[in-house]
Amino acid sequence: MSRETTPPRFRLLPRTLAARLLMILAAGLLLAHALSFALLFHERATATRSMMLTNLEQDVPLSVALLEHLPPAERKQWLPQLERRTYRYLLRPAQPGTPLASDRARQVTALIDGSLRHRYPLRPRAVSASPERYEVELTLADGHPLTIEVTPSLLPLARWLPWMLAAQVALLLACAWLAVRLATRPLARLAEAAERLDPAQAGPPLSQEGPIEVAKAARALNALQSRVSAHVTERMQILAAISHDLQTPITRMRLRLESMEESPAHARLLDDVGQISQLVREGVSYARSTNVAMGPSVRLDLPSFLDSVVGDYQDTGKPVRHIEGDHASLQTHPQVLRRVVQNLIDNALAYGGGAETALRVEPDGRVCIDVLDRGPGIPEDQLEAVMQPFHRLESSRSRSSGGTGLGLAIAQQLAQALGGTLRLSNREGGGLRATVALAAAQPVPGAER
Repeated sequence: MSRETTPPRFRLLPRTLAARLLMILAAGLLLAHALSFALLFHERATATRSMMLTNLEQDVPLSVALLEHLPPAERKQWLPQLERRTYRYLLRPAQPGTPLASDRARQVTALIDGSLRHRYPLRPRAVSASPERYEVELTLADGHPLTIEVTPSLLPLARWLPWMLAAQVALLLACAWLAVRLATRPLARLAEAAERLDPAQAGPPLSQEGPIEVAKAARALNALQSRVSAHVTERMQILAAISHDLQTPITRMRLRLESMEESPAHARLLDDVGQISQLVREGVSYARSTNVAMGPSVRLDLPSFLDSVVGDYQDTGKPVRHIEGDHASLQTHPQVLRRVVQNLIDNALAYGGGAETALRVEPDGRVCIDVLDRGPGIPEDQLEAVMQPFHRLESSRSRSSGGTGLGLAIAQQLAQALGGTLRLSNREGGGLRATVALAAAQPVPGAER
């Protein structure tokens, strides 16, 4: 069955909720801002046009009447006083041009004609199209020409206005960013805290600070964690109780079998009882590993610690050795760490016939303890599954070799109790590498690497 792919139209959206909210809010605010200023400039243009028409209607009759009554020699000195921003008076004929093309020009000409009460024949001409400029010529009573030059334009913008617009846009974007951050930061903290939840261990409850919706989600997750933790604890207690209670009848069965006469069937029964006894013991160990007593932590010299663990196996003749590597110390719980390393060494001895331990410090400072073997390894698709309780491979790692499917699960539980992780990987040339990655280490003073 093929997985469904996300439709391409959704791939243009940002992947994070904060980016999507910011994009939507910023786009909406900018569009609203642009619409407001478009309406403002439209109103500005309408007001400017209305003001120009009103001024023309009131000013042209007075100006023409004044020029009519002035002697021709004095008219020129009055022209600067009669000049306005969008029109002025010229004592000359109109320049050659074309007929008026715009409705606004024809409306202005009609307004001038009406304000003069149609007493003067008007000769309008379009002189320029961009910028728009047209002239309206008339003849005064003494025969001298008079031209009204009209140049419609909006009121000039103040120099500070573009900077004010940019400041408003920046303020809108900053407010949108702040609103998105305030809305998504509690969700991010909630997601990070939810990722740290461990059903097998009772951790600190999630913070219920923030908006009502986030606090409600945190309360729900805390309640869920409590229920899951109680459920897991109950199951572990049941497993521990059953495993513990089974030890007595299993011991009686072994005693009775040992008192019977030896036979092939007798040997197989003893072997089965031994496997059941081992399964029960490891079941108890697994149940206890979910709520292990940590004890006080101490500063531990890791190379010396591994030498001690390996030495215990060598004293019993087991093929275990320590490979010299990095030197570091770590604040940890030695008894719990010893149980982790011993479980991994036992696993390597059972399936690889021998074990090697090595210590290395990664570039980020985390200390790693490797337990290596040259056994058959584990298929890549089973590396995660084998750390689940009672999961066994059907090849070499079967019940016949003494495996119960709990050794790696116990080691993983204990590693998590130490704040670390357990990783499995296959080695080049065959075999398995079990790595316990712990917190950042501190180098041992004077140790050579």
